[in-house]
Parts: sequence; structure tokens; C-alpha cells
Amino acid sequence: MKKDSRIDIKNLSPEELGLFMAGMGQKPFRTKQIIQWVYARGVTDFTEMTDLSKAFRENLEARAFVSDWEPEVVEESRDGTRKYLFRLSDGQTVESVRIPMDGERSTICISTQVGCAMQCSFCLTGTFGLTRNLETSEIVNQVCAVSKDGPVNNIVLMGMGEPLHNLDNVVRALQIFYIPEGLGFGTRKVTLSTSGLVPQMVELGQRIRVNLAVSLNATTDEVRNELMPINKRYPLSELMKACREFPLLQHQRITFEYILIRDVNDSIQDAKRLVKLLHGVKAKVNLIPYNEHEGSALRSPLAESIEAFQTYLLNRNIVAIRRASKGQDISAACGQLKGKLDRQQGQLPLPD
Repeated sequence: MKKDSRIDIKNLSPEELGLFMAGMGQKPFRTKQIIQWVYARGVTDFTEMTDLSKAFRENLEARAFVSDWEPEVVEESRDGTRKYLFRLSDGQTVESVRIPMDGERSTICISTQVGCAMQCSFCLTGTFGLTRNLETSEIVNQVCAVSKDGPVNNIVLMGMGEPLHNLDNVVRALQIFYIPEGLGFGTRKVTLSTSGLVPQMVELGQRIRVNLAVSLNATTDEVRNELMPINKRYPLSELMKACREFPLLQHQRITFEYILIRDVNDSIQDAKRLVKLLHGVKAKVNLIPYNEHEGSALRSPLAESIEAFQTYLLNRNIVAIRRASKGQDISAACGQLKGKLDRQQGQLPLPD
């Protein structure tokens, strides 16, 4: 099949879209019109953009298109969590999760890569390896597609992949999320999670504002090296220095995600070391009980270990939130739905 040589509007930042309009001889207000049609109204057919002239619409059709996604598979949990699997144009797949909040509110967790190169031992996605980065449009389309099921209030870039390993496309997607006339997410509503790519953290802070979450998961280099190989390149001392220097507004804190794994990182000694690591950082801690999956020897923590760990942090004035597990009756953890589908299609071996 011949590849479409036209430009996907959803691959263009607001500035790039403005340049594209100028290249077609159009005035700046046309950029705002296109943004409103595509992102605020969800229109993907130029012929339906009725406040544009017929000649302009025909010219757009010849030079551009607006991609539109529908999920290949949707799983819904008893608690309302929905897991979406999307088939990409090259046959690859990625996942997104819609997580219900209080009332009608919801958060969407989106992916930034097909697979992941970080090889974290607790993460199923890492077992797939990295296939490729997602294009900007492929990041944005997850939000557009899931929004068809109802309003999305918050975005977290915590799905498949390491967002800072795909920095340019992620920054462009953030710029699109923030357009007031379009999707209209404020910077306080979007959170990016990283495993700790220190140079890219610095660059991110220089280029765009976003809530930062750091996947920490250990309090010593020895343990973190085993759980997260990226730590061998950027050890805890470098990572925490980058966190202390990351630009924050007065109200902002860095979120530290800490997956509690039985007999690995869930002791009171770990909690004590965590308090020391966070000294001088405007921080809050998300405590996440490990979600066991096939093929991993790691185990979920005991309830009393979670309680003791959280209590120790709270008693030392550290905001420590126990994150409730969602969608446990479906393939809600990153990579589970993709892995299940790929096994059914013979693309992955069955687990031992």
C-alpha cells in the first residue's frame, strides 16, 4: 500500500501549523480555526469545516489529513477502568487506560513508545524491548480517541515507553494538549513520568512546563541497579540533584513513584533512606503495591508492610499517598493487554 505523503495535522505543533498555513498563503487566524475544528470539535474531515472556503478545503485535502483512531480492543473493569488497545498504521499496537476519578472526572494514562528500552525488571512493557517512538499524532490521538467516551480531566504520560526517550515528539504533544482553543489542558493537569534520564530531565525543564513524576522504586544504587538498569548510567546522587534543580512553581511538587515489592524495597530501613533521599526536594510520594504478572518472580508486598512504610513517611512530614490499584480484573497494567493479544496471534511465546 502506498504511504500517504500528505501531512497529518496532528503531527504539527501550534507554531508548525501556523507556518504550514502561512505556506499555503493563509492568514494567522486560519490556524486557530483549524485547531478548533480538529481538537475542540473532533472534526477530521476538511469538507465539514464549513467556515473555510471551498477552495481552501480542497487545497487542504490535497496537502494534509487529520488522523482519527478507534480502539481495536476495549476491556472494562468492574470499577469503571477502561483499557484500550490501538492498532497503528504499521501494525504495531499501543495501550491507553482511562481511570475514573470522583464523580464524572477521569484520568487517561497514555503511551509514548511501542515497547520500551529501559528494561525495568518490574515492568511487563520492558520485556517487549523498544520497537519505535510514537509520532506526535500517535500520542495525541490516544487522548482524542478516549475522549469520545467522555471528558478527560487529567493526562499522565505513564503508559508504555519512556517519555523522555522520545522527547521532541512528547514536547510537541504537550504543546498541543495546552492549546486553549483546542484540547485546553492546563499545565497542572498533565504529568510526565520518567525512569530518570537526567540530561533529558534538564532539557524538559528548559523547554516546557509539566508536572514531573520520577519512578524511584529503590533507596540504594545496588537495588535500583537491579530494578532499573538506567540507574547504572544516572545513579541516585545524579538523579536527586536533577530533581532538586528541576524548575517548579510555588505550588508544585515532584511526585516520586515508589513501587513496593515484597522483600526487595519495602522495609522500614528503605523508608528511612527514602526520607534522607528526599531532603531538600519539594516532594510527594505515591506508594504503589507491585502488580504481580506472569513471568515475574517479584511479589506484591504484605498489607502490614505497606502500612508501616506509609506511616513512617507520614510521621516525618512527607506526603505519602497509597495509590489504589485500578482495573485488577482486566489487563490494566502496562503491556498486559498487548501481551495477551500478541500471544493469541502467535507473536509472543506463552509464559512458562
